Amino acid sequence: MGELTALGQEALLLSVAVSLPVIGAAAVVGLLVAVFQAATQVQDMTLAHLPRLVVVAIALATLGPWMGRQIAAFAARAFLGS
Repeated sequence: MGELTALGQEALLLSVAVSLPVIGAAAVVGLLVAVFQAATQVQDMTLAHLPRLVVVAIALATLGPWMGRQIAAFAARAFLGS
């Protein structure tokens, strides 16, 4: 039962580690857009979502191979027991 708990803990930590760069990039861009909107008093909702969407797409495109390798390595350890 301890091995199953360790595997579950590793899965949760991996999911956080893989998603954190993309979420962090979206949060930073969201903060910058919010500051820009507050400074210029522009309250267009499209302006708030479009930069985040672009940054998330770029982050996924650049970090996707690394994410895939991490998840594949975890799956190999989980199913093959290495």
